[in-house]
Amino acid sequence: MAPTSHYFTRFEPGKFYHVYNRTVDKSRLFANRGNYEYFIRKFDEYLSDYLEIFAYCLLGNHFHFLIKIKSGKTIRDNLKKFEELNKERIKGKQKILVDNRDLHDIVSERWKKFFQSYAMAFNKQQTRIGTLFQRPFKRVEVDTDNYFRNIVYYIHANPQNHGIVDNFRTYEWSSYLKIISKKPSKLQIEELLFWFGGLNGFLDYHNSVSELPSHLDLDD
Repeated sequence: MAPTSHYFTRFEPGKFYHVYNRTVDKSRLFANRGNYEYFIRKFDEYLSDYLEIFAYCLLGNHFHFLIKIKSGKTIRDNLKKFEELNKERIKGKQKILVDNRDLHDIVSERWKKFFQSYAMAFNKQQTRIGTLFQRPFKRVEVDTDNYFRNIVYYIHANPQNHGIVDNFRTYEWSSYLKIISKKPSKLQIEELLFWFGGLNGFLDYHNSVSELPSHLDLDD
């Protein structure tokens, strides 16, 4: 079971977080390839203006992201742009001035909108009703260099740990292959590799870790 604190961690600008969650009853989150692709598109649509992504993994009934929250100014500026572009749709709804909003609440709301958007589309496609994701979603601050490297490995190794593939390095729906390819991406590849001392250090770390600390056993 996830530690209780993982349900209440507050998002703060410039800090790293491991965000993860699963379906309410461990049922499938993705039924086909298109679902994975749609999930990634919606993540980009709802969250890329508010955070940076360093690693991710999408699995049958859950997901993992390692992200960093953008600066307070960037978050507020992007929210203002969003509301200006959507002023007709939100017209008449009670609004709180962007500059007065709590940054944690802004980011949390974007996550919730993302979950709602995906769940509505998935439920319609699968003729399913009801809540899809567990609530509240789980997040924990990544506050040390060692923890950062551990969680990157943990995220990438998840498909193998769950017996989905024999070798996590071949899994399509994680950031591992995108990172080693170094192709243009919204992933913060150069900054991530810096934490490992470069690409060779990244590869060596993923080839040498045999057992992760017990606090990373998140029962996901």
